[in-house]
Amino acid sequence: KYLLFTDSSSQLSYQFKAKTQKEQLIKMARGENDPLTIFKNIYSTILLIFSAVCIHGLMFTQQTGLSESQNSIVACVVFWAAIIWLSMIEGGQASHVGLAPVDEEIYKTSHPIAYMCAASSNKGDNLNRYLLGRQFGVIFVVFCVNLSGGPIKDAKLWDLPDIIIQIFFGTGAAMILVTCMLGQLNTQVNASICMLDFINNYFSLFT
Repeated sequence: KYLLFTDSSSQLSYQFKAKTQKEQLIKMARGENDPLTIFKNIYSTILLIFSAVCIHGLMFTQQTGLSESQNSIVACVVFWAAIIWLSMIEGGQASHVGLAPVDEEIYKTSHPIAYMCAASSNKGDNLNRYLLGRQFGVIFVVFCVNLSGGPIKDAKLWDLPDIIIQIFFGTGAAMILVTCMLGQLNTQVNASICMLDFINNYFSLFT
């Protein structure tokens, strides 16, 4: 009877949490439809696309550090490889920290690769080691991003006005927008919501 009561309580607790989470997601979805949020989404997307196009324009006109010393294809490959790896590092942190207090056996069957990741990171002080090593990894990856996509001194592109060049190239705004929006913020948010699914792949296990 005690076990039955415990199982029923756990099931009710799980259902309540699932219902609460569903209600929160519905509220978030409704909040994203207000005019101010729509306006912010539109102009931030435009800035991201413009920044990404400009960075690729600089790479293919050999006006970045790596494209100038090597070639444009190498710079483009290194840039996207670094961005993708950065996204996994950032998202993996959110998943591993969020799943740390959860028993891995619960999702051993449903998410086998995530189970392998969590079992490894939760063993001993491996999570602390991961978080420390992750910081060095981010430094290395961001260095590769800047090397491959960062504009060289006095870079010019498509007769853009000097004020645009100064804002996006001189201050590094283009690189900041692309690196943060593609490689960091979106994956952190997605991983915090879908912790198991985000690390349920061999790329995460490798990272």
